Formats: sequence, structure tokens, C-alpha cells
Amino acid sequence: MWSRVRRAGSVMALALPCLLAVTQSAHAGLGGAPMTPPADSSVSSRTVQLGTSPATAAQSVMRSASSAASSVPAATSYTVRETTLGNGTVVREYLAADGSVFGLAWRGPQMPDLNDLLGSYFPQYVAGVKAVRAARGGGHGPVAVDQGSLVVRSGGHMGAFNGQAWLPPALPAGVSGSDIQ
Repeated sequence: MWSRVRRAGSVMALALPCLLAVTQSAHAGLGGAPMTPPADSSVSSRTVQLGTSPATAAQSVMRSASSAASSVPAATSYTVRETTLGNGTVVREYLAADGSVFGLAWRGPQMPDLNDLLGSYFPQYVAGVKAVRAARGGGHGPVAVDQGSLVVRSGGHMGAFNGQAWLPPALPAGVSGSDIQ
């Protein structure tokens, strides 16, 4: 009996590092600080001037978050920080002048960990998903949760997931939910 327990303990000790390595935890939180990217990810940032078109904003030069924050007046811009996870999923964080995350967008072959991305808003999101699914009779599929202080849209299929989340009260002046892409 003890040999089985030791063998099971050994198997768990060997399996745990593998399980931890597979997990793509981003450690971010909507409404809080930007994520700490996993070691196998790449990060870039750009500053978006309020009042510019999305096409113009997309052409802006990529800069580090710190230099972008210091080179543009806080009242006229926000920062978009893009992290490409090791699994190919891209997460965009929309940062206000104070550095807090007011919006998120994701796309890629795997869903990011929404518990990490939504942070303290995750329970509100789960409750919203349950309400949406109960109203339509269950099932899976795209979800749109709009609870006034939190909006989350998530959908896709195996190999191609996408979504957006934002905090309407935290959107900077001149920014709308449609800017979170």
C-alpha cells in the first residue's frame, strides 16, 4: 500500500511542473494594472491620440509603454499594449493615463484565461453568462454580457477565438466600446 502512495506521489511530483508549463496564465486584471506577460510571450505598445481615426492610430509607431506614457500628454491619449502569448493568442490591453486597464481584446487559437484577464470582474462575467444562457435555453456559442459597469463579448470556435471586454465608466473621454478591438 505505501509503495502505491509513494508511486502516486512521485508521478504527481513529475507531472506538476509539466502542468504548470502548459498553463498560459497572463496575470492581468481589468480595472487594475497591466498583465505581467508570461516568459514565452512578446509585448509591444503604441500610443493612440484621441480624435484620430482607428486607421491612423494603427499606423502609429510601436513604443515601449513607459516612453509612450511620457511622450504624450495624458489627457490626449491612451496606450494599447499588445502581448502575443506563446500559444499564438494575442491580448490587447487598453491603458488609461494612470496605467489602469479599461479594456481588453483577444484573438487567437486558444482562449486566454478570462479569470486572470477580468480579475475582480470575473464573478460578474460568470453571472452574466449564466443569465444569457438561461435566457436562450442553455448551450454554448457567442456570449454578450452587458451589465452597465462591465461589457464582455466573446465568441469563436476551436482554433479561432476572439473577444472584447471593457469598463464603460472607465473609458477615457472620446473612447467608446467599439474602439476596443
